[in-house]
Amino acid sequence: MATTSPLHPALAALQTSGAAKVKVAVADIDGVLRGKYLHIDKFMGAAEPYPAGGFGFCDVVLGWDMTDTCYDNTTVTGWQHGFPDALARLDLDTARNVPWDDKVPFFLGEFVLADGSPHPLCPRQTLKKVLKRAEKMGFQVMTGMEFEWFNFLETPQTWADKKGVGATQLTPGMFGYSLLRMNQNRPFFNALMDEMLAFGVPIEGLHTETGPGVFEVAIGFSEALAQADRAILFKTGAKEIGARFGIMPSFMAKPHQNMPGCSGHIHQSLSDGKNNLFFDAASPRRMSPLFESYLAGQVACLMEFGPMIWPTINSYKRLVDGFWAPVKPTWGIDNRTASFRVIAGSPKATRLETRCPGADVNPYLAMAAVIAAGLDGVEKGLKLTTPPITGTNGGAEHIARAPRTLIETTRNFQQSTIARDWLGNAFVDHFAATREWEWRQWLDAVTDWEMKRYFEII
Repeated sequence: MATTSPLHPALAALQTSGAAKVKVAVADIDGVLRGKYLHIDKFMGAAEPYPAGGFGFCDVVLGWDMTDTCYDNTTVTGWQHGFPDALARLDLDTARNVPWDDKVPFFLGEFVLADGSPHPLCPRQTLKKVLKRAEKMGFQVMTGMEFEWFNFLETPQTWADKKGVGATQLTPGMFGYSLLRMNQNRPFFNALMDEMLAFGVPIEGLHTETGPGVFEVAIGFSEALAQADRAILFKTGAKEIGARFGIMPSFMAKPHQNMPGCSGHIHQSLSDGKNNLFFDAASPRRMSPLFESYLAGQVACLMEFGPMIWPTINSYKRLVDGFWAPVKPTWGIDNRTASFRVIAGSPKATRLETRCPGADVNPYLAMAAVIAAGLDGVEKGLKLTTPPITGTNGGAEHIARAPRTLIETTRNFQQSTIARDWLGNAFVDHFAATREWEWRQWLDAVTDWEMKRYFEII
């Protein structure tokens, strides 16, 4: 007798909820969520298993920049193909409700090809590709993400009227870990803590950081794919919640020249499903050989993935000596001046904090980059060949600093055999083209700096 597979719990709950519509979203190359509402009947059809399920989503979202300007140098998607629909498949395990949108049901999706295989340009699929290889190696990757970001008293209209100059800061002065500033913006703080939790994005900690109107968040540790989902949802959710209070969050890496930039630190460990494989009680450093090889991989080759952790022109303005952001591929024991901070202690807490990325990352791609670099070290059995730095980069004098421009890291990335091995040729070529495009937009721009420097004097 024929049997039918049981309905996914998320769909069963949706059928009994009485919901008339569902919100769905996919990530574009820059980590911006692009989405739409679907009528409940359309959604239920889209949620069916392959090959019946999925829904059309114009592939232009993989072929344009964050200003909706189409790239002129890509091949997989572009004008030459007519921007057809790509197939978006829903991940039913991402089901949640949006507390600030009348609890509308929400699902994340990802792009697939016509035969159901992963789309080579999809950021979420790119991370899943790396995680699938980790699984074959016997590892479950656990991660946690932190963001620092500025908050401004602006709306999209007021900011447009100011033409990108002179944003009004939420609070004055440099006041990290300030209870006074938290209290001053208590409704926003509470909304972030409470509504994000209800949205399936648990926050471990939230506080003010050094800088006017700067906050820092630590998102609850989880399996890597779920963490990347949480991270991208946090960035969008913070903007939507902030709008209710007349606040505009910005996750730019460096909004102010003379102030510290905004980080996107990624904490990582490897598990066998039960145990933290980075911990070794017999080691003086409490670091297992596996941990050391993973760290050695990042020290050796994370710079080859540079545009995935520093994806914008502005990313490189953060990489300035003396402003907290590490500028060399260094490692240290509980040293926040290092790019790779080893936190070694208890079996539960031992992990690596990769401090290079900025807050402007696409979480899927940044996580794919750091995990791939680490696992490459594991596959090759790399050893740590340099001692940990001490103090403020003590011992790093002869280590080359990171490139200072997007085009430099993009060229390194495009030529990287390691990046191609882990991410695939199609993704590397496409992402490199998008970063080259971003660089060309910068080359064509006439900036305020140029006007102030040259307008009167030349």
